[in-house]
Amino acid sequence: MSDGETFESADAGASLTYPVQAGSIKKGDVVILDGFPCKVVDMSTSKTGKHGHAKAHIIGLDIFDTRKHEEVCPSSHNMQGVVMKRQEYKVMDIEGDQLTLMMDDGSMKEDLDLPKDPELSEKIRSAHEENGEVTVAVITAMGTEAVTSFKDDSGRK
Repeated sequence: MSDGETFESADAGASLTYPVQAGSIKKGDVVILDGFPCKVVDMSTSKTGKHGHAKAHIIGLDIFDTRKHEEVCPSSHNMQGVVMKRQEYKVMDIEGDQLTLMMDDGSMKEDLDLPKDPELSEKIRSAHEENGEVTVAVITAMGTEAVTSFKDDSGRK
């Protein structure tokens, strides 16, 4: 290794996906469809026909923006399952569209924006302004993080 080489990432080298056979995918699984991480909402297979292999027809919703994606492939085809992580953070501040979140160790996380869904963003913003006690759920998949839900911790209805 030369003196000019530097490493910018602290990545442990863990894969963001894992192989899964198309025929073994079930509703609720998260797989790559059209290049997007999608939660499978419908899955059907056709029997082996005169022109080849059994086919799997998979329909999923993007886990970040809920757009619909479909894929049809041989049921023996290897697809990519998605490694997902879900964490909850306490909202400390909202400035513009940027969130300041408190992590479990007490440090601040300031690299996430409010969700793109305007209705969810407004609910988070108004709950935080009313009582300041809001926890958001953040999903991490394929190197992307996004706020997907929240809860009001104030105990008020």
